[in-house]
Amino acid sequence: MARAGLTPTRIIDAAADLADKDGFESVSMSAVARLFEVKDASLYAHVRSLHELRSGVAVLSLAELADQVGAALAGRAGRDALIAFANAYRAYATTHPGRYAATQMTLEPDVAEQSAAARHAAMTRAILRGYALNEPDETDAVRLLHATFHGFVLLERGGGFSRGTRSSSASWDRVLDALHTTLSSWPSS
Repeated sequence: MARAGLTPTRIIDAAADLADKDGFESVSMSAVARLFEVKDASLYAHVRSLHELRSGVAVLSLAELADQVGAALAGRAGRDALIAFANAYRAYATTHPGRYAATQMTLEPDVAEQSAAARHAAMTRAILRGYALNEPDETDAVRLLHATFHGFVLLERGGGFSRGTRSSSASWDRVLDALHTTLSSWPSS
């Protein structure tokens, strides 16, 4: 591919595809340069550093995940919204494992502020409005949801649920039922 065709967007898109194929940790300037059949130095005219490249993948991935979750949430409330959010989150993590890993990257405050991270927080809190939680309980519930979804996805992807006769999907459905029950009967502060 001709060097003249390089743009920050094309480079970040290629890095995101590489992350899904080989893992987020495999994203390097050299690996992405090889995809374009150019020298590493050619990338630096468009992306200043490996950190900026990986941050770009994280920002792209956060936006994709927010779009997918937002589309799943449209017109839903309460338990239906919780399940739609969770299933969209899990589907994204399963379909795009490298991009999903990138969403967990700690971004600089100014980059994070411009990313879709705030949309994720707003969607999570919108789901929780259906459970009538007040602060600080709402914040605790946000953390519970993130820990549950993220933990389940990591364990599932790592083969942690491969033993036994029960499918991870069946367990996922029960976990979502348990979360709904927990949120519906949240203990008073």
